[in-house]
Amino acid sequence: MSTISHTRRDAPGSAPPRRLPPLAPLLAQGAVWAGAAGVLALWWTGTASVVGPAGWLTGAGRITGLLAGYACAVLVALMARVPLLDHTLGTDRLARWHAMAGRYTISLVLAHALMITWGYALTARGGVLHETATLVFTYPDMLKATAGFLLLIVTGVVSARAARRRMSYETWHYLHFATYLAIFLAFGHQLSNGADFVGRRPAQLGWYALYGAVAALIVWYRFVVPVRRARRHRLRVTEVRPEAPGVVSILLTGERLAELGARPGQFFRWRFLAPGLWWTANPYSLSAPPLPHQLRITVKEAGGHSAALARLRPGTRVWAEGPYGAFTEARRRSAKVLLLGGGVGITPLRTLFETLPGEVTLIYRARRPEDLALRAELDAIAAARGTAVHYFVDEPVAYSAPLTARALKSLVPDLAAHEVYLCGPPGMTSAARRALRGAGVPQHRIHHESFAF
Repeated sequence: MSTISHTRRDAPGSAPPRRLPPLAPLLAQGAVWAGAAGVLALWWTGTASVVGPAGWLTGAGRITGLLAGYACAVLVALMARVPLLDHTLGTDRLARWHAMAGRYTISLVLAHALMITWGYALTARGGVLHETATLVFTYPDMLKATAGFLLLIVTGVVSARAARRRMSYETWHYLHFATYLAIFLAFGHQLSNGADFVGRRPAQLGWYALYGAVAALIVWYRFVVPVRRARRHRLRVTEVRPEAPGVVSILLTGERLAELGARPGQFFRWRFLAPGLWWTANPYSLSAPPLPHQLRITVKEAGGHSAALARLRPGTRVWAEGPYGAFTEARRRSAKVLLLGGGVGITPLRTLFETLPGEVTLIYRARRPEDLALRAELDAIAAARGTAVHYFVDEPVAYSAPLTARALKSLVPDLAAHEVYLCGPPGMTSAARRALRGAGVPQHRIHHESFAF
């Protein structure tokens, strides 16, 4: 496969990049753990003593219940799509934290239910089953809490990796909304039954403030902002253009699009108001730098939703939620950059290839030559800015290359000094990470944003 190489020339008129705070992930994690410490302090100050097995079990049940309630708030806040968090931490990191918080929350909820019931049973000198029935049917707000508990468990099961593989993104996405209902149903029993809240007005007000703030973030950023932007920017499809087998570019026009503040490398969640498509919003990266009156995405057929996009008609109304993601110039710390893409993962890299200043090298891998989407544009960009682009395909074998540390270093001799932006299928990105680390690229210089659910 042909390779284009030119002497480097910086992109003209480029502005200095806005750097992401390097300590942002640590600060965010610190804030979460500080909140957890505050929750434990609530139990500590409200507990005079712990005596005997019943006391220890009940105390452990109270602690896990408090932490589970706090984790529920954190769980939802991570997916509230707050721009400050999304643009500094990155959507993929927030999603990973959300998944981890989900596992912790489920574990804490199960531990709370088991230990508080067991502890109460020991105190009452009765059986666990009898105590369970007493708690559910006689304590205030416990029927609703039980329903919320069951919903949360079901949501956790369908979020497991094995279950997710068997359902579409749309189905998984809407089943996930059950988390909101589960938390709403369980909220009341925390204040009406929790020994750390009963009779402690400041603690109650603090809990209301925590949940109220998270609810406000969800309502504002997940519902109000998308509706306002849809009405203000009035996006419509102007053209659907074939780019490669099963790959199309969708051009959209709208009003005052500069106000969106979209940056190369970012993505939107797109909701196309067409039959069969309006009820879901899927993430697709911009495949060209945003213009004041035009945006473009490039989509590969990978399911019913993406396949239907090839049949969109000009004039179709579109709602765009975003921009999201931190896969931007702001992550860069080095003057030298390697863009490493596979398949349709070239879309955010194509925007960075055109706009990043400094020394930029692009490696683009695909299965066949005809699968190299946007190749003419990449060639034109390489020629215009004087950088390099290397194409490799699996078939024919003569134009293939292994994704190894040695192969990458042969293309980019000083690879360890480069910042790397990586985007492609999961198998390819995993292999690329191993190769890059083997070539001496530090972990913090490998930037990857995944949109897999």
